[in-house]
Amino acid sequence: MSPLKDLWNKMLDFFSDEEDPNEPIYDPVHFGAMIVIVIFSLGVVFWLLWTLLVFEGGLFRKIVPAFMVLTRQKTLNDYGWIGYPYELGIFEGFIANLTALILTVALTVAVWFVLENQARKNKNKD
Repeated sequence: MSPLKDLWNKMLDFFSDEEDPNEPIYDPVHFGAMIVIVIFSLGVVFWLLWTLLVFEGGLFRKIVPAFMVLTRQKTLNDYGWIGYPYELGIFEGFIANLTALILTVALTVAVWFVLENQARKNKNKD
C-alpha cells in the first residue's frame, strides 16, 4: 500500500499551489527584456556589418582607390569625385563606411575586454 500512497502524494505535489523554494523563478519582465535586448543587439550587428561591407559598395571597394589617391598615382577626379556633397564617385558612402568601421572596432575591443576580465576573474577563483 505504501507505493500507491507515494504515487498519490507525488500526484498531489504535482498539482499543488505551493511553490518549491529550490525551483528557479523566472520573471516575465526579465524574460521579455532579454528578448528585446537580443533582437536589438542582432539589429546593431547587422547594421554595422551591412554598412561596413555592402552600403554603396562597401569599404573594401574604396581601399585601393584611396591608396592610389594618397600615393598620388591618380586623382580624385579619376574616380568620379566632383565635390563633397554633390558627386563623390566611387567614394560615395565613405563616411558611413568609416563610421561603421570605427564602431565595429570599438564594439570588438569592448567585447574583448569584457571577456578578458571575466576570464581573469575565473582564473583567480581557481
